[in-house]
Amino acid sequence: MRIGDVARRAGVSTRALRYYEEQGLLTSERSHGGQRTYPESAVERVRLIQQFFAAGLPSRTIAQLLPCVDAGHGSAEALELLATERDRITAAMAGLAAARDALDRIIDIAGHPTPEHCPALREPAWAPDAASAPVSA
Repeated sequence: MRIGDVARRAGVSTRALRYYEEQGLLTSERSHGGQRTYPESAVERVRLIQQFFAAGLPSRTIAQLLPCVDAGHGSAEALELLATERDRITAAMAGLAAARDALDRIIDIAGHPTPEHCPALREPAWAPDAASAPVSA
């Protein structure tokens, strides 16, 4: 099967397929004319790779997991790797939640400014006093 056929059937770009090959996630053979050819099973493999990406896994982790997929069974190392990735994603989510909460506070302050948060609402420190006021004749 040619690269365009795999891309169309799997719902990805040909560029994505080339990237998967560069990362060692997918293999192809070359025709006499140098064109990539794939087995029928490539469509299913690309869909699996897409599921891994959708789960937030980087290509280096996917490359480590695919031998387990090819062997048809998981390993303790694969499960540990998945748990580590889940922890990484959970930490990233906590960081995003903290950023969202900080932005919510800024939005609230912008919508309801107070002298505490907005220097323009404070009494100017340079306010003239009676001693420095100009004298009229």
